[in-house]
Amino acid sequence: MTLNDLIGTIGVGLILLAYFLNMFSLIKRDGTLYFTINILGAGIACLAAVLIHFMPFILLEAAWVIVSVIGLVKNIKKPQDFS
Repeated sequence: MTLNDLIGTIGVGLILLAYFLNMFSLIKRDGTLYFTINILGAGIACLAAVLIHFMPFILLEAAWVIVSVIGLVKNIKKPQDFS
């Protein structure tokens, strides 16, 4: 396994971790942790795609990061319900 493979595996692993934690209701789909794990995972996977010069995955993972950042910002800005 090359360094690029390892970096990509870690990134994709984080994305899958967020997905499975959400699917088993261990974290909220619109929660800060979900978005944060997705941002980290997609950012790392995007780095791996850049290192191997594979444009389709660069675009996919960059879009995933952007969407997750937007979700995180919306989540942070929404009024908190403390009831």
